[in-house]
Amino acid sequence: MKRIAVLVSGGGTNLQALIDAEERGELGSGKISLVISSKPDVYALTRAEKHGIPASVIPRRDYDSIADYTQALVLKLRKERIDLVVLAGFLTIIDEQMYDSFPNKILNVHPALIPSFCGKGYYGLHVHEAALAKGVKVSGATVHIVTPECDAGPIVLQKAVEVMEDDTPETLQRRIMEEAEWQLLPRAVRLFADDDAEVIDGKVIIKEKRQ
Repeated sequence: MKRIAVLVSGGGTNLQALIDAEERGELGSGKISLVISSKPDVYALTRAEKHGIPASVIPRRDYDSIADYTQALVLKLRKERIDLVVLAGFLTIIDEQMYDSFPNKILNVHPALIPSFCGKGYYGLHVHEAALAKGVKVSGATVHIVTPECDAGPIVLQKAVEVMEDDTPETLQRRIMEEAEWQLLPRAVRLFADDDAEVIDGKVIIKEKRQ
């Protein structure tokens, strides 16, 4: 069994997608063993409580530096014997301590087709606002491995979603969540929980049986 920690900062819709997938038996050898929030009183903590998942709050505001905050996260993750870390709407900067402690074991879902509309400043509705301003015909979501460079880690899975003429950032965000993010993230977690994916020469190689 691979112990999974999900890091959150808000409502936890991607956390819920992972919880639902686990309850359907779709995370393979993975088990959500811990939820960590960077903020108190967010709905993601309620989701964890409803499903009996241990949760902790490690507030960013309680730490003077990114280094101190990352150290606290790493210590907690190690104490709980975590094998795989998932960033699910986690909006706090972390440093190399995390990447060094969990090399190629940190996953993130980004609401666009990387390398489009990604990097510093591209998060939440800002991603969809930029996509609509550019007039793209398709957008989508990407699950990637987290590395020190923002949104630049090896890509695990991607899925395209059609952009409609009358889309707003909110409607596009919702469609990408439903048609891409909530499907891709559990699949990516299962790949790594079952050791069906590995990073070779900077690329994620997926074994045939999971493709």
